[in-house]
Order: sequence, then structure tokens, then C-alpha cells
Amino acid sequence: MKKTIFVVDDNSTNLAVAEEALEEQYLVITLSSAAKMFTALEKIKPDLILLDITMPEISGFDAIKRLKTNDLYMEIPVIFLTGLTDAETEAAGIELGAVDFIVKPFSVPVLLNRIKNHLQIDELIHERTELLRKRTEQLVRLQNSIVSTLADVVENRDSNTGGHIERTSVYVKIFIEAMLEHGLYADEIQSWNLDLVVSSARLHDLGKVSIPDSILNKPDKLTEEEFAIIKTHTAAGERIIDHMILRSGDGDFLRNAKFIAGYHHEYWDGSGYPYGLKGKEIPLQGQIMAIVDVYDALTSARPYKKAFTNEESLKIIREGSGKQFDPHIVDLLCGISDKLQLAKCRISG
Repeated sequence: MKKTIFVVDDNSTNLAVAEEALEEQYLVITLSSAAKMFTALEKIKPDLILLDITMPEISGFDAIKRLKTNDLYMEIPVIFLTGLTDAETEAAGIELGAVDFIVKPFSVPVLLNRIKNHLQIDELIHERTELLRKRTEQLVRLQNSIVSTLADVVENRDSNTGGHIERTSVYVKIFIEAMLEHGLYADEIQSWNLDLVVSSARLHDLGKVSIPDSILNKPDKLTEEEFAIIKTHTAAGERIIDHMILRSGDGDFLRNAKFIAGYHHEYWDGSGYPYGLKGKEIPLQGQIMAIVDVYDALTSARPYKKAFTNEESLKIIREGSGKQFDPHIVDLLCGISDKLQLAKCRISG
């Protein structure tokens, strides 16, 4: 199939010459203005655009600015056709995103060779990009598989918290989306990869693999000594993830997992563990995990307690506002608890 080329020039002679030179090898669409080009782009996406610089109403420079800020068109290679030969013009065009300049009046062999080269380069880029996309998908699937396996190991050891990991990871996603919607700490959250944070939330109790079964699965209330051992799971999880970082590099996924595993039992007033961090010293990932972790624990049955109602759970969480939790985060959770309840029903079937 022939590749499609737009030739955009307000000079009819230039359009005719370009069409005659290219029509044997390409599907050529000639357009006498940038405005007509943008109209044509609504129906046809070309493989390459030959664009005159000096045109009335919308210049070539203005046109390429619009092309490069539109996700639909920004990847289309643009070659400027121009009678301007100064270095300043060429530098400005390249900076705006043009891949080449062809000086008018152009030589037909030069025009054909330049177009052929850039189309080949563009095709190679697309092939490499697609290969990279597929490899990235494979790595993401592998990462998710490893995370799910580790999370299953933790959950299978702790018979008291069935479904906790799945529910809390879903709650984290809902909570972060709500934070963005309400503008709560949005500047920080916008830089996050939401999928990575949600996936890493599944490792928040990873350190429980170091806790003896006799304590982890004890149906009765823990003694002070036993609870002290349970509390070590945060630092243990952080150490495990630190070892993973040393072996594989400090990627966003592991950094998020470390913040979540290590800091989801820190308290807003500084009375939490393991480090007694206070207020905004606590990484935001840890704060988010902390509140959804408590919400799920309150609304779920355990061998040693019944499930609290949504209203009872929210009352307890409100009592922790400014103590255990950031007051803004408490307010948001109370406002979206209906979404969390719906998610819990879907997960439970």
C-alpha cells in the first residue's frame, strides 16, 4: 500500500511539481494552506507532511506548533519546503520538531531520497517502539505475577485476614483517584504512576513473613510481648524491599513498596511505629495505606472481633483525625466510604 504524503504550499506551481514528482510512488494530497491541512487531518492521517514555511494566515512554523501539541498528529514527520536558507530559520524549524529542510526550487531526486529516508526512519522507530511496548508489557506481567505470588504467600500465612490484600489495593486506587479529583495533595500525586502504587500496595504486609505462625494466627488477644513482635513486620518489610532494591535497582515500584510497607503504621501525631515519624514526615503513600488498612480491618470480621458497620468504622476513624491520621485524609475517606463499600461487595461477590 502506498504511503500518504501531504504537500502544503500556497504556490500552485510548487504543488503541481511536487505532485508530479511523488505520485508514482506515493498517494499525494496537495493542500494550498495550513487551514486546509488541518481540515484534511480530521479524515486522513498522512505518513509524512511536506510543509511550506511562508504562507498567509497560518505559517509553516505556526502549523507545526499545532501539530506537535496534538497527540493525534505529533508523531507525523514534517519536512519544511522553503526558499529560506539561513541557519537561523533552519535551527528554529528543527527546534519546533521538523525532521528536515528541502530548499525550493527542489531537485526531484533529492526530494525523493529525503522522503524515502525519513519514511524508513519513521517506520524503524515505530517498529522499535512497538517492540519496546511489548517487552514492557511482558515485564509488567512478570512484575505483577511476582507481586501476586508474594502477596499470596503473606495472605496464606495469615489466616485471620482473608481477602485483605486484594481489598486494600482496590481501596488505594479508589482513594488516590479521589484525591486527584478533590485536589488533595494533587501536585505530589500527579507525578505518581498509579498502577505501580496500587500494585506495590499488595506488599504492605510483606514483613509478616518474618512473624511466627503462633503469633500471626493467634485467635486470642495478643500479649504486649507478642504485639511488639507483630510490630516488627513494618521494618522487616522495609528491609526485604531494600534488599530487592540493592539487587535490581531503585525503581518507582520498589520505592513505593518500601514507603508503603515501612510507614503504614506511622501516626500523624508521631506516636506510631517503627520510626515515630510525624505529620508530613510520613511518606504520603504510607499515609494512604494506613487509613485504608485500618478501614478494612474495622469493616472486616476477625476471629477475635465482629465486623463493624461502615458508620461505626467511620466514627472510630474520625476519632483518630489529627492523632492517627491526617485530618484531610480522614475527611476524604469519610466522603468516599460508599465507593469503598461498593468495591468490597464486588470483591466479595
